[in-house]
Amino acid sequence: MLWLALNVRLPSLEELREDFAELGAWGPLAFIGAYAVVALTPIPVTIMAVVAGLLFGLPGGTVLSMIGVVIGCWGGYWIARGLGRETVMRALGSHAEMIEDRLENGGFYAVCTVRLMPGIPYWPVNYGSGALGVSSRDFLIATALSALPGQVSLIAIGAFLGSPTVLNGAVVVISWIAVIILTVLSYRRWRRSLPSTE
Repeated sequence: MLWLALNVRLPSLEELREDFAELGAWGPLAFIGAYAVVALTPIPVTIMAVVAGLLFGLPGGTVLSMIGVVIGCWGGYWIARGLGRETVMRALGSHAEMIEDRLENGGFYAVCTVRLMPGIPYWPVNYGSGALGVSSRDFLIATALSALPGQVSLIAIGAFLGSPTVLNGAVVVISWIAVIILTVLSYRRWRRSLPSTE
């Protein structure tokens, strides 16, 4: 990481915008495709969400990011269904126990809870859901709904960096508050939905 920081020059915001402008109508589609690929891998989706805010602003960045992240997450889910539980649990490594604990026999609220919780990457949730039998419908709806607050919070940071307005700053604060509140509510609902051990 240190070598990369010292030797690799990242493009400036202006250069990135020019590159996407040169793609014309293909620019947003290229971004969606890149985001979907990132969501399939352990690379943090945070990077793509912040870049979306920088390049496309809050409304456009939100639409493109949500399309990309849902496609990528759903792709990971179906890859896991094809690979099977044993293979996926081994591949999840240190995440396996936590994911199994939260998603085993889980459904909509289980996926919402782990998707909303800060610090849990997207990819273990995607692959764990597919491997542990979460229904496709529950996974897709939960992902689309619960990814939105976190995505908006990150896109708003990018939009604020690109254009530090009061509106963009307010969206950052409000969206992070929403993430915290929704995480708590989803966690409580998920806990109530678990079968009683008594």
